Order: sequence, then structure tokens, then C-alpha cells
Amino acid sequence: MRSHLLSLVIVLLAVSIVASSPMLAQTSPAIAPIHVHHVHLNSVNPHAAAAYYPKAFPVSATTTTFNGYAAVKTGNVYLLFTKVNTPPQTELTGPQTSVWHFGWNTPDSRKYDQEFRAKGLKIAQMWDAADGKLVDMSSDTLPGLPTQEQILEMRAKGVQPTRQGGFGYLRGPDDALIENAQAGQVERFNHIHMYHEHPLCAIAWYVTHLGATMPQGTGGAPITPDAGDCKRPYAPPTWPSFFKFPGFVREPSGSVMFDDISILIRPWPGGGLVSTRGHIVDHWALSVADLTPTVARLKSEGIKFLEEVHPWGSTRAAMIEGPDRVAIEIVEVK
Repeated sequence: MRSHLLSLVIVLLAVSIVASSPMLAQTSPAIAPIHVHHVHLNSVNPHAAAAYYPKAFPVSATTTTFNGYAAVKTGNVYLLFTKVNTPPQTELTGPQTSVWHFGWNTPDSRKYDQEFRAKGLKIAQMWDAADGKLVDMSSDTLPGLPTQEQILEMRAKGVQPTRQGGFGYLRGPDDALIENAQAGQVERFNHIHMYHEHPLCAIAWYVTHLGATMPQGTGGAPITPDAGDCKRPYAPPTWPSFFKFPGFVREPSGSVMFDDISILIRPWPGGGLVSTRGHIVDHWALSVADLTPTVARLKSEGIKFLEEVHPWGSTRAAMIEGPDRVAIEIVEVK
């Protein structure tokens, strides 16, 4: 009993230290700096797909080519497109993968939404309640990401949507889901949004094996993937949601950072996420300066490899599988 209490004190102390730290440092000096390199999409028309993004995000996206792929450059990140003969599966046409969407920060998301409509771009609308209507933006719904019960209470009190800022989505080429979210003053590609069955366990995996950092506010998320307290109960569903009923389960959630790019994580209750390979977002990629020691380290940690080290255009790459079958490419950039 005494040893059990001592163990509990140690765990609580460790959680307290993590919660009080503004940024979790890389867990091991052996983890070389890792950066987000690209998001790789499948497309029936890669050049047309690439040409879409500067229309939606003209300040930060430009078309280019990279390693022989039609590409979009946005900040230090690329979108790359592989030609496929049939439309790639999305969450609309097949089982869900662990990649939900990717997205941009915009300085005035509602203005961007209006411009998207003026340009004839397709909006992926959301339901504002289980008994509600379709809307473009989260700020068209009652504030605070409420449950249906809270929505009814707010309606009774006369609460109204703020109609300021918020997030919304585009349905892009090949039905890619692209977020437009206001969280800063600069238009920039800023996140990849994931589903993981147990978000806090996934956070631990990204930190432990890929050297990601946790932004301030992540709280007491564990720093080892086998921590017993990383599986948390799911919160009740809330709105807005792409599902009119039963809504969208948003918690527990969290994020990790690679430089200024967020890997945001929402829960996917019940598991069953399929491999990303062959779907609209086939994989996303990180870069390292020297691939050989990174591959050796990951293998020593028991990480599953989908592709061994191989030539990739003018450089080399390998492919690993992360939590919930997400394919992550590791690219060497000298």
C-alpha cells in the first residue's frame, strides 16, 4: 500500500511538472530536429488540384513542382500530388483514416468565407445543432461549442451567434477537406488535423518518437506512450458538426508542434481507423538532416516501417506507421 501511494505521488508530481512547463522540450537529445515537410495527396488531376490552392489562399500558396510532383509551396511546407486514375477515397466515400483535414490560419475567416463563395469555391457546411440548420462558419452557431442540451438552454435565454471569426471548411479538389480558421493576423498554412482513438496517447507517441513539443495549455498529457493514464473518457458530443446527429465528440483533445506547424488531435471513439495509404491524404511527411541515424533510432524503438530507406528524387526517404495507421514519411533534407 505504501509503495502504491509513493508511486501515485511520483506520477502526480510528473504531471504537475509537465502542466507547469510552457513547452515540453524534446524528450531525448538523440532526437535530431524534425520539421514538417509536406502533405501528400492523391489526385485525378494533380496540376488542376495544385492550381486550386492559390485561388483560395493567394497570399501564402504558390504552385510549383518538387521532385517531379505537381506541388504547392506554402511557407516551408509543400502539398504534393500523385496522379491516380480513380478518385481517391475520402470520408465521404470510404472508411475514415486518422487524417481528418489540413488547414490555414486566416486573419479574417468570415471575409475569406465570403470570398470563397464569390470565387465559386465549394463550402463544406456544418450543422449548428441536432435540430438545426447548415451553416458556413462556427461563428454562425451558438458560442462555446455547446452540447444539444446547452444549445436548448442558450436558445431559451436568447443567446445569439457572435458572427465574428471562427472556423469553416472548403471542399477542395478530389473532395479534400481544408480548414479556414481565424487564429492570428497572417494567412499561413498552420496545421494538420488528426483523429486518434486516444489523443493523449498519440501526443505521447509524437513527443517520444518524433521529438514533437507540446504547446502551453496541453496540461498533464503523458510523455511516454505506455503511461496508464493517457486513455481518457470521451466527452458528450457538441456542435457545430458535420454530423447532424449525434454531433461531434471533441474531447479529450490536444496537439503537438513541429516548429510553427500544429498537429491537432481530436478523438475517434471506437477505433477502426484505416490506413491513410491510397486515400485523399496518402501521408504527411517530416524532414531530418540525416536519415540514417533517425531510421536506426526509430527501428530501435520498435516503430513499424512501411517503406525502407529508398531514393526519392534528389534525396532519400523512408515511411513509418504511427498511431491509428497514419503513414508518415521521413525525408532527408541536407
